[in-house]
Amino acid sequence: MPSAILSVYDKSNLLELASDLQALGFNLLGSGGTSKKIRDAGIPISDVQDITNAPEMLGGRVKTLHPAVHGGILATNSASDNADLEKQAYTKIDLVVCNLYPFKETVAKPDVSLPNAVEEIDIGGVTLLRAAAKNHERVSILSDPTDYKSFVESYKNGVDQSLRNKWALKAFSHTADYDNAISNYFRQQYASLDTSNDLVQRFPLRYGANPHQKPAQAYVTQGEMPIKVLSGSPGYINLLDGLNSWGLVKELAEALSLPAAASFKHVSPAGAAVGVPLNDVEKKVFMVDDLKQMSPLATAYARARGADRMSSFGDFIALSHEVDYATARIINREVSDGVIAPAYSQEALEILQKKKGGKYCMLQIDPAFTPSDIETRSVYGITLEQRRNDAKITNETFANVVSNEKALSKQALIDLTVATIAVKYTQSNSVGYAVNGAVVGLGAGQQSRIHCTRLAGDKADNWWLRHHPRVLALPWKKSVKRAEKANAIDLFVTGEAWKATGSERAQWESMFEEVPAPLSEEEVKSHAKEFAQLGVACCSDAFFPFPDNVHRAHRSGVKYVAASIGSVMDEEVIKAANEYGIVYSALPLRLFHH
Repeated sequence: MPSAILSVYDKSNLLELASDLQALGFNLLGSGGTSKKIRDAGIPISDVQDITNAPEMLGGRVKTLHPAVHGGILATNSASDNADLEKQAYTKIDLVVCNLYPFKETVAKPDVSLPNAVEEIDIGGVTLLRAAAKNHERVSILSDPTDYKSFVESYKNGVDQSLRNKWALKAFSHTADYDNAISNYFRQQYASLDTSNDLVQRFPLRYGANPHQKPAQAYVTQGEMPIKVLSGSPGYINLLDGLNSWGLVKELAEALSLPAAASFKHVSPAGAAVGVPLNDVEKKVFMVDDLKQMSPLATAYARARGADRMSSFGDFIALSHEVDYATARIINREVSDGVIAPAYSQEALEILQKKKGGKYCMLQIDPAFTPSDIETRSVYGITLEQRRNDAKITNETFANVVSNEKALSKQALIDLTVATIAVKYTQSNSVGYAVNGAVVGLGAGQQSRIHCTRLAGDKADNWWLRHHPRVLALPWKKSVKRAEKANAIDLFVTGEAWKATGSERAQWESMFEEVPAPLSEEEVKSHAKEFAQLGVACCSDAFFPFPDNVHRAHRSGVKYVAASIGSVMDEEVIKAANEYGIVYSALPLRLFHH
């Protein structure tokens, strides 16, 4: 006679199942309230203690934890297992019906106490589920009441192994979700940022991406949290920007053996750069010409911030090396939300911990921390999983040159590396332009690649126009602030200032001692020719589907392109590159980032 153990909290469809199992000839065993409900309905059922010869104890906490139960569940059909059961006078159990206490529902109540939560931690039920699921080659495990009917129907003709496989997966998922809920609750209760506590795995966030998205938290499930909050209170978006940008600068510094910096906004870089020295003109363009002390790290951030000062306003900063005095001085006078770095000098700490009245967000990350090879995210209640994008960008990445022009200079390789690693961390579709070790234009998150190329190219063109002698000599009033200058310069170089009317135009003109005349078409064209001489590098995170991308890139002085191939238009795209003498490197990988 087949045997079944029933021990459920959710008693949906229970009596119908018990009646069907009796009709199929099952010997029913139950625990606690499950057996009482079935017995009260007039269906014969024995208690688990009838086979364990041990009463329920500790207020019902111990009911099914006994070798008579788990030996019967875990036994296979092997001769040795059969002998062990016979020696102990135990009987095999063929079916386990079990679901768990409502832990999630209990802890979701606003007034739940810790003792109440503890009482909802199921021990025996989880053990039943896991034991039966482990031995699913022989034992059927039903954790979902909606599966009761299918079991009854299939049993009449012999339960198919594929069904037992499916039910076992459900049981494993049920216990995994249950354990996750428990660990999450106790993480909130016990884990903290107190460095005297060894369990530093979590910190709460004020809210998620928007103020109405509460609760929110950041946590790790293994080891210690690799981030320490030195000042301020990071938000959800701060951490998205901080962690993505840290990955970028760490990889960039390792690839080029130079200090690296990134300016991040809304999970894409506004700028990224390595510490290539600045000339006098660049110091003025990046608004650091008044600083006498410029370290390589400070230079890297000046370039990253200066790539697109409009987008970098209110950025989150990532720095690959210890933050020094020179870098802290630049950060201190710019508008930003926070910074992430592996360490801070004492001088840098003293400067930045005073920023925003002590509320400036400073994160210190363990540089030795390595994330899991597998990353997951949840979207609309569905969990997605993939291998982390651990592709390494090296000089060999650009070795497959498919154009007529083949020569890649040392600087070209640096700039292609900067552009490629930057687009690897930029929301796709993405295209990046780089020169002198810095991104100077990024097109991010556009549905059409040509729009990415145009957007990045327009930003690169405007970046170069900020080097124009007339821009460098704009007659500012002394009262104009740095951010206001950045906005006014953008209106000037894009020509938007002369489209403005009324109070907008008056406000712009009020920043100057003398209102400047617009750049003429001849001045813009002449300056653009100088841009072409710099040898701009361009990278796309996937192939260029049409040659229009190459035509647009050429207009912004691009001499080097890195993009994968695989389009039906590859021949036409490479032909366009050859027309302009562009070196075209076929990347061996795609770099989508979402």
